[in-house]
Amino acid sequence: MSLVVVGTMAFDAIETPFGKSDKIIGGAATYIAWCASNFTPVKQISVVGGDFPEEELQALADRQVDLEAVQIKKDEKSFFWSGKYHMDMNTRDTLDTQLNVLANFQPVVPDSYQDCEFLMLGNLVPAVQRSVITQLKNRPRLIVMDTMNFWMEVAMDELKATIAMVDVLMVNDSEARQLSGDYSLVRAAATIMQMGPKYVIIKKGEHGALLFHENKVFFAPALPLEEVFDPTGAGDTFAGGFIGHLARTKDISFENMKTAIIIGSAMASYCVEKFGTQRLRELSKEDIANRLSDFVQLVNFDIKLY
Repeated sequence: MSLVVVGTMAFDAIETPFGKSDKIIGGAATYIAWCASNFTPVKQISVVGGDFPEEELQALADRQVDLEAVQIKKDEKSFFWSGKYHMDMNTRDTLDTQLNVLANFQPVVPDSYQDCEFLMLGNLVPAVQRSVITQLKNRPRLIVMDTMNFWMEVAMDELKATIAMVDVLMVNDSEARQLSGDYSLVRAAATIMQMGPKYVIIKKGEHGALLFHENKVFFAPALPLEEVFDPTGAGDTFAGGFIGHLARTKDISFENMKTAIIIGSAMASYCVEKFGTQRLRELSKEDIANRLSDFVQLVNFDIKLY
């Protein structure tokens, strides 16, 4: 049984108050795969142009990322996004978006991916996400979906149709409010769960993440960092840590999802330390263990109840 990841593999050009990158490797599926492959093999579904470096594909293949379902359109260009972050690093301006190969992307699920037990739908056109679900002959044990406010503005009906088919929805706090029409995150999560998902994860950036299931709530803090260099891909890295842990342990209980949230947060805290995927490429198992230990210390306390 396997983890299948769907999403973009792309180029980014990023400017933050602390630096500026040239065109670098990015894309939701790229970050998810670099992260999740620390925990379990990954089967990737995406599309790139002929300009996407062969060495980047090989680097992922060397990490047990199966690229059979990554379409390479040699005569076209890869998806490109350029953005500039404000000083608070939570807000950004999109400077340029070039869909290129993504404009007509129609994913194809090969026979070798039909053993999918865990499906991670990175942020994409909702209809494209849904097409992957419908191509699977057997429903995965767990389907996790990430999305963004753009689809709420231009394709709400398509988005809701896809949300109805998944088990876990990941959104940030502003997206949760926009999707639900409610400012209270507790009520927003309850409204979203009525749309179909059994679990809702609301990401709050430097303020951590919330996991909702039925009447249960779990909060995971973000690790206080001295410097956040580049937040691009942090949410995708969080998703990679979350689904990677669940796929490795084969345990989709609420209690294990708590652990998965912490692992996702720990991995995201590494991602923001350098531009692009650079920091994720450098991580050792010891690095990950040390960062998880930092999280344990962050939230561990003794208290006497009177």
